[in-house]
Amino acid sequence: MCMDWTKRSTSHYKEFLIRKQIKIVAKYSEKASEKVEKVMREMKEGKLKSGSGKKVTSTKQTVAIGLSEARKAGAKVPKKKS
Repeated sequence: MCMDWTKRSTSHYKEFLIRKQIKIVAKYSEKASEKVEKVMREMKEGKLKSGSGKKVTSTKQTVAIGLSEARKAGAKVPKKKS
């Protein structure tokens, strides 16, 4: 990785620092994010069903399902609060 910032603009440097900071503080892994995105797509297409078999319409429930699937897959996700 090139650390010579003299040839780049300050906006590139700021973006680099923000990304670095986010990586350090990240609570969820990329795998978890991908799972949630996949489940969100399913919900928008109308294909996502809850455990009881009913169609999911709530985005909060969709995120919860995505995080649950990510946990089962072994992704880095914080523990449930309740």
